[in-house]
Amino acid sequence: MANIIHPQLSASLLRQLTYSTTRFGVYEELKALSTTPTTTNPSFLTLLALSSTSGFLGGIAGNPADVLNVRMQHDAALPSRDRRNYKNAIDGLIRMTREEGWRSLFRGVWPNSMRAVLMTASQLSSYDIFKTLLLSNTQLQDNLTTHFSASFLAGFVATTVCSPVDVIKTRVMSAKESKGLARLLADIYGREGVGWMFKGWVPSFIRLGPHTIVTFLFLEQHKKVYRRLRGVD
Repeated sequence: MANIIHPQLSASLLRQLTYSTTRFGVYEELKALSTTPTTTNPSFLTLLALSSTSGFLGGIAGNPADVLNVRMQHDAALPSRDRRNYKNAIDGLIRMTREEGWRSLFRGVWPNSMRAVLMTASQLSSYDIFKTLLLSNTQLQDNLTTHFSASFLAGFVATTVCSPVDVIKTRVMSAKESKGLARLLADIYGREGVGWMFKGWVPSFIRLGPHTIVTFLFLEQHKKVYRRLRGVD
């Protein structure tokens, strides 16, 4: 069991170190730059633009690890002769570059970046919007209850918005043959109809909902500690 879990875990960790760090870091920096003494809360359109930009950059940065993550997850379902058997994330990156060329690291980068844009825009900007609405229209204070409520709603929005792109991304990255995006969509629609867009929504929300909640709860506490140490608050 350890031999199966460890390679997948290394790919997941590498993805978080590249994709998540980039999108959260860029978003917070851009948001800080767009905030002035007279404009403490950027508008919805501004937040949407900032989160889309940071998501796009995060998608590109995390694509190699994302390809590895998808391949490792699907490896166990393949016949023995078709398995890639990457030992870990680093071994996977080296073998992909050596056996398939460096372009294989960016296979599916456009649908993946599109998904990253949708994920970041629907997750980060919606969290800030929900948080602002809760603070403005309810008796809630800037505390864990508000952070939990806003992050739960953000997780619901992000799961719904990203579901169609998640299906496309998984099909592209796990495919044995290279297909154009238009042909892939036509094949999926021909086999599964419109329902393919939200295939796996429930397990996606079960995964993404708690992930979003924990991420924002930790981020809010981290920012409070950071501001306290810097003497901002």
